[in-house]
Amino acid sequence: MITWPHFAEQFVNERLVVDVLKTGVEVGVKAVTHWRQEQTEVTVTRDAVEKAVSKLMDDGEAAEEMRTRAKEFGVKARQALEEGGSTYNNINILIQEMGNQANASG
Repeated sequence: MITWPHFAEQFVNERLVVDVLKTGVEVGVKAVTHWRQEQTEVTVTRDAVEKAVSKLMDDGEAAEEMRTRAKEFGVKARQALEEGGSTYNNINILIQEMGNQANASG
């Protein structure tokens, strides 16, 4: 994943993806994007994007490790959504709780 944050929590998400999960590459954005009618400020250069893409597409060990970790997270995410998985169970609990609240107020 190539990260290109613009504002709010996106900078924190970038740190998660790049530094913690180690499944992404940053393009070097350091400041919040200020949207204007005529956007003249360039926050990321073509060279920075090319470098990030090349890093991800590389056949080297670091890029392969990122792809492997991303695949592992994909498997875990799918398992969490399956019946009995953590996300599946939490959504069911939320639905039950919402039904209980609706019945209590109705």
